[in-house]
Amino acid sequence: MAEGLEVALSRAGPLAVDAAFSVAPGETLALVGPSGAGKSSLLKAIAGLVPARGLVRVAGQDWQSLPAWRRRMGLVAQGGGLFPHLDALANVMIAQGTPDRAAALALLAAMQLEGAVLARRPAQLSGGEQMRVALARALARRPDLLLLDEPFAAVDPPVRRALVRLVADVRRRSAAPMIIVTHDLAEAAGIAERAAFMVEGRIVEQGPAAALLADAGSQLGRWLRG
Repeated sequence: MAEGLEVALSRAGPLAVDAAFSVAPGETLALVGPSGAGKSSLLKAIAGLVPARGLVRVAGQDWQSLPAWRRRMGLVAQGGGLFPHLDALANVMIAQGTPDRAAALALLAAMQLEGAVLARRPAQLSGGEQMRVALARALARRPDLLLLDEPFAAVDPPVRRALVRLVADVRRRSAAPMIIVTHDLAEAAGIAERAAFMVEGRIVEQGPAAALLADAGSQLGRWLRG
């Protein structure tokens, strides 16, 4: 796993985390579980946004010794996390090490965003448009790791289906390992090869996504069926 992602983290307190897993280059792990299970907290710990003890190694580099701003990651936060004072194009360009307007325009075009919409600020964009900009910004850093936190939440089903297809396209565009937090593994099954089921801050089950979905006796399968 020298070129992928290795995680073994623990965090005490109200947002407790105890998780160990790995993600190979070009592979996607769906992190699934009930609300409050700690999925977003785990993502933030990997990103260096909240303190945690243990190991985060990406492409052979120890990220625990790096501040968040030096971790070469593409992070899509819940709701997109766009800068409200910047327009769509500027939100993408700010993530580039060296500003490259042509490259930013190409990324936005790949997300099906062109023309007048690029001059609009986040408040003027629909939820689906905001998420498309956020995906383009995540790729603008040429990341070694992609972290997506509920990218399909808070949008209507037709928009959600389009975003699923876009995330699948993002997957094809980047060889970086990807973690996607979602409540709906069935919706993400076309993206994620593997799944990890998280309950009360702990990963209690992980394996091939399709196999866990099909296994009537899996903890994840039982939870999804209510």
